Amino acid sequence: MQTRSFGRDPHQVSLLGFGAQRIVDEHDCTEEEAIAIIRRAVEAGVNYFDTAPSYSGGQSETRVGLGLKGLRDKVWIATKTGGRTRDLALKDLEGSLKRLQTDYVNEWRMHNIMQPHDLEAIFAKGGALEALIEAKEQGLIRKISISGHTDPRLLAEAIRRYPFDSALVALSALDHFIYSFAHEFVPLAVEKGVAVIGMKVMGLGKLAPWTEQALRYTWSLPVTTSILGVSKMEELEADLEAANRFVPMTDIERVAFFQEIMPLVRPDVLRWKASEWMSGSWYQLPDLPFAKPQP
Repeated sequence: MQTRSFGRDPHQVSLLGFGAQRIVDEHDCTEEEAIAIIRRAVEAGVNYFDTAPSYSGGQSETRVGLGLKGLRDKVWIATKTGGRTRDLALKDLEGSLKRLQTDYVNEWRMHNIMQPHDLEAIFAKGGALEALIEAKEQGLIRKISISGHTDPRLLAEAIRRYPFDSALVALSALDHFIYSFAHEFVPLAVEKGVAVIGMKVMGLGKLAPWTEQALRYTWSLPVTTSILGVSKMEELEADLEAANRFVPMTDIERVAFFQEIMPLVRPDVLRWKASEWMSGSWYQLPDLPFAKPQP
């Protein structure tokens, strides 16, 4: 399994990251299956696991904790908080640590910064960023992170304001064409040494007919890792095979791929960039004072 350094930190994480949102009953994955999938992933060299307390009411975190029992020193665990205040975030962390059966997480991130008010709330006095800084000082977390999948300008502003260790952002080939993190966020993140973690790689399954190309597109970007959700062992095995034979995508291959998938660049497909999750209209970019060109 190829590994890459974690931004400014030379620590190596696997090219294939484990997205744990789907190892839950809601996705027809039993606890026994979840544990087996997780342990197989570690055996195959996957050492990066991403989860969140909001995934199926904490069931995802619980199963990650069970699956990684006895393997804690071999893996990197990232979880999130949807709380925008210090107190709500710390409450999330307390629950996460219990469900994950660990006394620390490697990476804790503020979940889904989508609107300007989210950004302002986390940076405000008593905001969630205070909780992340406190938790790091107390040794409860190792890295401070942020995530978003809609407006790259908000994440770019966030890493200008604070030296985040990492950012989880939407980097599917479909995202390339609308509100693109690859264009508007990744170059700045690389410049600042922020580890970039890709998500939405398969476009909620819409890129399944082009699985190999979809994975190669994202892995060819300057990402630390990309998380892929699995709920079945055969899905994990297919992802492992793709990771083990990965070679960067050429410009000619990328253009040919884009020509095939362009009809899918619609808000009902890229739901995370729609005005509402299930709507057929694009998210309308808000006017941001800090995003205006300087005279």
